[in-house]
Amino acid sequence: MIICGSVREIRETSRAVRREGRKIALVPTMGYLHEGHVSLVRKANNRADFVVVSIFVNPTQFGPEEDFDRYPRDFERDRVICEEARVDALFCPQVEEIYPRGYSTFVEIEGRIVDTLCGARRPGHFRGVATVVSKLFLAVEPDIAVFGQKDAQQCAVIKKMTRDLDFPVEIVVSPIVREKDGLAMSSRNKYLDPGERQAAPLIKKGLDLASKAFGGGERSPAKLKQAALAEIGRSALLKPDYLEIVDCGTLEPLETLSGKRPALLAAAVFCGKTRLIDNIILGAQNGN
Repeated sequence: MIICGSVREIRETSRAVRREGRKIALVPTMGYLHEGHVSLVRKANNRADFVVVSIFVNPTQFGPEEDFDRYPRDFERDRVICEEARVDALFCPQVEEIYPRGYSTFVEIEGRIVDTLCGARRPGHFRGVATVVSKLFLAVEPDIAVFGQKDAQQCAVIKKMTRDLDFPVEIVVSPIVREKDGLAMSSRNKYLDPGERQAAPLIKKGLDLASKAFGGGERSPAKLKQAALAEIGRSALLKPDYLEIVDCGTLEPLETLSGKRPALLAAAVFCGKTRLIDNIILGAQNGN
């Protein structure tokens, strides 16, 4: 496995691979890898000949009161996981490599797609996401990029940015990987104490209750959200930040559901001090 710390190194590596006629896949991560990340690598290996994983805790997507400084980091652990997962190149730049002194250029996305859900609660978050992903695309020059469905709003934003800026990159979204009790895998699960970890699966149970009601014919978003919130509310440790039903592509809020077009039921819930996100698709693609 090749390890690159600079844009020049990863770009030279990528271009050498491309000259050989091989297809390149990028899996962007912030490190502290888990089985969810490995599933993205697995999908990338199935779709391309050469897989690049980036590890970069991006400061521009964190707010001033968020967890940038304490976000879990363990490069040696991540390196071993990547080698075992058959990653071909690891791109692990320092902050100064991506944002050198005097850096002042950012990618700004406007509209409902960033003004709702996490975007409404984390001002500037998707500006930072769009900027760093753009820089990763320019550095690695991948044919495809693989993201996880857990970050559903991020996937929608990246798809829009890729279309709007004409990046020649296919965006692939991979299903959520969960623990045995249903909790979506996340690097932030490390923050949970035993009591919080026991309560956290209620988030998925709430989403499942809403999905079951939808499958039974309920089409009122308000009633579906009420069913989910009642289950989540069974633990005093869980405090919903939002729970919304929106269009899967535009993220526009839905007042009624037809059952013919899939909708996204998305949640952000504080479990103690840790903010966890999860979602499920209601409709034709249901199953996450």
